[in-house]
Parts: sequence; structure tokens; C-alpha cells
Amino acid sequence: MSLEKYLIVHCAPTLASLKTASLFSLRYSSKRELEEQLEIWNRRLEEKGIFLLELRRAEQKALVYVCRKSHLCADLKKPGVARFLSGCGYASADAAYALRRLKKRLGEEKGFPHEIGIFLGYPLGDVIGFIRNGGKNCKCAGCWKVYCNECEAVKTFAKYRKCREVYTRLWNQGRSIWQLTVAA
Repeated sequence: MSLEKYLIVHCAPTLASLKTASLFSLRYSSKRELEEQLEIWNRRLEEKGIFLLELRRAEQKALVYVCRKSHLCADLKKPGVARFLSGCGYASADAAYALRRLKKRLGEEKGFPHEIGIFLGYPLGDVIGFIRNGGKNCKCAGCWKVYCNECEAVKTFAKYRKCREVYTRLWNQGRSIWQLTVAA
């Protein structure tokens, strides 16, 4: 699957400015090819407020983070987030620092550090609920496991699903990623 198709399939809500960020695993044939592809897409989408970042690489697969920087900065300033991240070993809630720290934590652990939900735009209460409950006892599950506001989360999941459907249809009809990406 091409990087462009991954952007549509996995990142439509981020491209549409409905979601802070998205994450996907991408197979690649060479480190150079991967870096070139990320560089090309970063140049294309920078003006729209989107950036792509390789968070982890192993066995010809890269974990790619696609983010709206303005949304991430706002999410990191929400009440309780800095304190929560501090408890996870983050010295600051500055976006650049926090992403470097997240990348380092991903390199140190086999799984995912659970604070990654904050970087994807998940509600703080749901991230904390997931950690406290070990991923069990959620009210519902969709893009994430919900422990707090189930009604709002269900609406959000439906909005994301509809966005993916529309973006996939438009992309298949010939619209480019550039055309489908909402400006910052």
C-alpha cells in the first residue's frame, strides 16, 4: 500500500482537522526510501499544518505519526495534561520536547506507552481510565477505549467513520491528498 493510501485510510480525520493525530505502521524497503517519502509528504502538507514523524522503526516497518501541530499544542495545554505527562516522566508539555520524549519512550518499550493517547487527541480521562483499568472495564470501544463520556465518544467515532468513508470515496474519484487536507 502506498503512503498516500495510508494517509487516506488511517488519517482522514486528522487531514480533515477533526482529530489531533493518527498513527499507522508502514512497511518500507529501505531506510532512505522511507526518509524520502516522509520528507516529500512533510513538504507537501506543511502549509496545511500537518507533519509526519517516524516514531519507531523495526524489521522493515515504521510507526508513522501524522499530526496537526496546532491541535497537539492545544491538547497539551488542556487542564491536567501537563501534570499527567509529568507523572509519565515528561519534564515539559512543550510539543517538540514531548514528541522527542514519546519517541524515546517508544524506543525503550516493546509496546506502547499509554500516554500516547494524549498525542492522538484522546480525552485525558479515557487515557487515565485505560491505565487504571489495564484496558478492561471500558464503557465502550471505538478509536479508543472509553471510560468517561460514552455519549460524546460514540458521536466522535461516528464522525471519524463518516470522514474516512467520504475521504476514501473522494480520493478514489481522483481528489488528491492536498485537496482533501483542510488548511491550518
